Amino acid sequence: MRIQLSDHFTYRRLIRFTLSTILMLVCSSLYSIVDGFFVSNFVGKTSFAAVNLIMPVAMSVGTVGFMIGTGGSAIVSKTLGEGDRGRANQYFSMLVYLAAGLSLLLGAAGCLLMPPIARALGAQGALLAEAVVYGRILFLAQPFFILQMVFQSFFVTAEKPVLSLKINILAGLTNMVLDYLFIAVLPWGVAGAAIATAMGQAVGGLAPLCYFARQNDSLLRLGPARFCGRVILQTCFNGSSEMVSNLSASVVNILYNFQLMRLAGEDGIAAYGVIMYVNFIFIAIFLGYSLGSAPVVSFHYGAKNHRELQNLFRKSLYLLGFLGVALTLLAELLNGPLVALFASYDPQLFAMTCRGFRIYSLAFLVMGISIWSSSFFTALNNGGVSAAISFLRTLVFQIAAGLALPALWGVDGVWWAIVVAELLALGVTAAFLVGQRGRYHYL
Repeated sequence: MRIQLSDHFTYRRLIRFTLSTILMLVCSSLYSIVDGFFVSNFVGKTSFAAVNLIMPVAMSVGTVGFMIGTGGSAIVSKTLGEGDRGRANQYFSMLVYLAAGLSLLLGAAGCLLMPPIARALGAQGALLAEAVVYGRILFLAQPFFILQMVFQSFFVTAEKPVLSLKINILAGLTNMVLDYLFIAVLPWGVAGAAIATAMGQAVGGLAPLCYFARQNDSLLRLGPARFCGRVILQTCFNGSSEMVSNLSASVVNILYNFQLMRLAGEDGIAAYGVIMYVNFIFIAIFLGYSLGSAPVVSFHYGAKNHRELQNLFRKSLYLLGFLGVALTLLAELLNGPLVALFASYDPQLFAMTCRGFRIYSLAFLVMGISIWSSSFFTALNNGGVSAAISFLRTLVFQIAAGLALPALWGVDGVWWAIVVAELLALGVTAAFLVGQRGRYHYL
């Protein structure tokens, strides 16, 4: 049975509708995780550190795709809710073309500037050489990655989340198979890891482009588009929170890498990299639910269906609270086996990473509420509140904690920083949810 944006959502229907997006983002997170697994186990610690050093840079540029996808889908979904499908398709087409043009420019710039970028991050000698090779290949594929991020949101708006999941599974399998071939079988090292990721991203970016460019049975199709500066500005404003969130995460990763390089050397960077790989999967679940439910919120907001907004708000809070407890317990129970996938070959690195992840995973208890609330306000076309939550949560609080706590507790301070930052963000999020309830009638 096809679930439509206009439906009334029970718990079962809400889970079914968002599950494809959750699984899709989990599959997407496998790109860097698979690279890390093969590089760590088959190439070595220096190459593994190079991947961890450059990945945040590539992800920060890819946030343009998150911004256009999430911000644009809020506008397109709202327009569909107002009953104007033709105008919704014009907006959709314009935003996809805009993303394609920007991605080409950003990819070329990143490829040319990779050596000074790597040096600015502290890379020297063999680490510098590996980082430049890995980074340049990733940036050549940046247009595919940005388009993939854009289409992830629009597939949900088009009521085709399952198709998006299938494409992302295919992209992930492409990456995994080629990682094994280029790293474990052929001695291509970090270059092989980057090429495998690039090929997976090509599948994830080009397949949706082909689907929406032809006749299809979804709500959206690429076609002629006219430039509309107002919609572009509103898209950027709406999606700024998602861009801020992902960009801030990259900036914070760079800061924490600096702190850990100072406190623990390459082992510290490698340990943080392992924790981030596991973290990608857990956060992907929260992000997947947030992105999957956002077009539904936008549609009912555009249709002025306040009762359904209240239903979605209440059920989402219950689901996210349950997920937070479940994921925290799972992380604590599977701490050792998860870390062993990347660091079993080095007892010192394994011990440091296990301790760090045991502390870090406490943040899963509360982070889902803030992640979803930011996406919720984006769906309500309130980019200001959404961006404020993301900016405070992912940048201000984490940088402040990341600078202060290591000075008090050393390496442990780095792991506790995220927990403290998430608790502060939860307080701010609760204040916004209470303060805005009269304006949007979700309570």
